[in-house]
Amino acid sequence: MHRYEMMFIIRPDLADDEIEKLVTQMEGYATAAGGKVEKSEKMGRRRLAYRVEKYKEGFYVLFSLEGEPGVVAELERRMRVADSVMKFLTIRIDAQQKRGAKLAAIRAQKETRRRKQPSAPSVAPVPE
Repeated sequence: MHRYEMMFIIRPDLADDEIEKLVTQMEGYATAAGGKVEKSEKMGRRRLAYRVEKYKEGFYVLFSLEGEPGVVAELERRMRVADSVMKFLTIRIDAQQKRGAKLAAIRAQKETRRRKQPSAPSVAPVPE
């Protein structure tokens, strides 16, 4: 099972109950596909960096989920079809954590090597 973060932006002209309904539907799609939504965070209305479908702002939602790649594919397919979802982005988190751990181990090795190397004797400058 892989860990993912999925952020999507919902049209700002939807009512709060419609936004809640859409978020609940997306959570249901993820669990029906065999995934598990660990955290669902509604970040609220925010200004967009550029216009998207004539809108200057959108309602941001962040999912932290766990599942196989098929779960993400199903959610992305549903978001592509949904008229109220303007944009979405999915990132696989566990790959980044493995890469970060590997880089930390390499840095630690370099640090221990540097500490073990004898320092050069300091030489006082010769007066002329």
